[in-house]
Amino acid sequence: MKLKKILGWSSALCLCATIVQAQETNEVEQLKRQMQQLQESFAKQQAGQQKQIEALTKKLDALTTQQQTAQSGGNQPPSAVTSGQIKELNDKVDSVLESQKKVHPGEFNPAIGVVGETVFSYRSKGSVATGSDRPGGFDVWQRSVELNIAASVDPFAKGWIVANASADSATSEATFGIEEAALQTTSLPGNLTLTAGRFFGEFGRLSYIHDHELPFVNRPVVLDHYIGGESRTDGLQVNWLPPINHYVSLTLGVGDQMGGDAGPNNPGTFRGFNEVNFWGRLSTYFDLTPNWQLEAGVSGLWNPKTDDRGGVLVQPNGSTLTERERRIAGIDWKVSYVPLQNNQFRSFTWGNELLYSDNRYLIDPNGSLDPANPTGTAGWPTLDGDELNGRVGSFGGYSYVNYKWSRQWSAGFLFDYMQNAQNHSDETYAYSPFVTFALSHWNQLRLEYTHTQHNAMSGLKPDDAIYLQWAWIIGAHSHGWQQR
Repeated sequence: MKLKKILGWSSALCLCATIVQAQETNEVEQLKRQMQQLQESFAKQQAGQQKQIEALTKKLDALTTQQQTAQSGGNQPPSAVTSGQIKELNDKVDSVLESQKKVHPGEFNPAIGVVGETVFSYRSKGSVATGSDRPGGFDVWQRSVELNIAASVDPFAKGWIVANASADSATSEATFGIEEAALQTTSLPGNLTLTAGRFFGEFGRLSYIHDHELPFVNRPVVLDHYIGGESRTDGLQVNWLPPINHYVSLTLGVGDQMGGDAGPNNPGTFRGFNEVNFWGRLSTYFDLTPNWQLEAGVSGLWNPKTDDRGGVLVQPNGSTLTERERRIAGIDWKVSYVPLQNNQFRSFTWGNELLYSDNRYLIDPNGSLDPANPTGTAGWPTLDGDELNGRVGSFGGYSYVNYKWSRQWSAGFLFDYMQNAQNHSDETYAYSPFVTFALSHWNQLRLEYTHTQHNAMSGLKPDDAIYLQWAWIIGAHSHGWQQR
């Protein structure tokens, strides 16, 4: 009888041990399946969660080893501590899975950033002698404070707003305006991209670049004079990347203006289709060697009927011009040295752009005629129409080099030349050596010396200036300090 009881208790103990082991084995298998799902789900998550998975996996491997040791005839049965550890690990896995379902508070908020730019300067001549809108002598100018807001609108489009405040040269009061407010598609077929709203039209190399992104302090004089500063427009622009192995980009646009300083054309009470601006750009890229690259492009701008863009233009001799048609053509190229090794510390850029302005004007030799009423003012009917219309062709361009020899230091030289778009005999040229020190990716200083020379026809005096530009970025910023 005692033998039967002993055998019975032994059988019961063995059965219990088998059940416990089977339960723990099922828990381990279930845990493995959860871990596999977790690993697949967390493949695209942050590194911190990945580390947590790895830690849990190590614990699971240790417990599995203990299970295998017990099942292989070890003299120690599975302990209650092991079961508790498995339960604790299950709870941790469940908590991590639950955290995936939570939405981060700022997940749907747009990216927001601010750019500040202050320019300290000293100029040898006053504003009357140089024709500048900034005073001579010592000057501090908060050139811009720029607010950037950007986000995806939906899976098919993204939008952005750039608001800018700049100090007025006369009153020092900040004027606030919207530089950009545009929508751009991201999933049109045929490698097409459509941009609409207020934006910088793609013309040339640096016209659609913000001031703080330029590789030097001031925008070349030819861009200020021919384009009107930044190529801001309210319009529509289409970009197409042909489906070929070599990179080629074609951009076509239409808008009510081209240039931030000039403002929109004055169409009166009715604007015809020939009164808007049309522009285009064709660009490409070549790898000359593994370390040397070439970018090149051609651009064109045409406004068939400007309808007095910029008003009556008074010349030094007293005559006046009224713009009637605007034409600009340009060619640009950039050669870059970006070594495969140490490209964060060393680089070289040589950038160039040549522009040709071929504008048509209504000419008033003595400034006595009224362009707003050409048929009703005395004197106009006595002149032949061909004599009133003049064509002025002018050239301008710039060339610069920039060499970076460390992560923080770079230096370069800019030369720019321009024939006045209203009188090609009026010439201006300037040269500017500059050096840039980047305190960090978001904070940089640039020191520049500029000598500007005018010919006698303009009546302006030569000028020497020293500029110190301090620019910084906080928050998100889409363009940042790009290599131009």
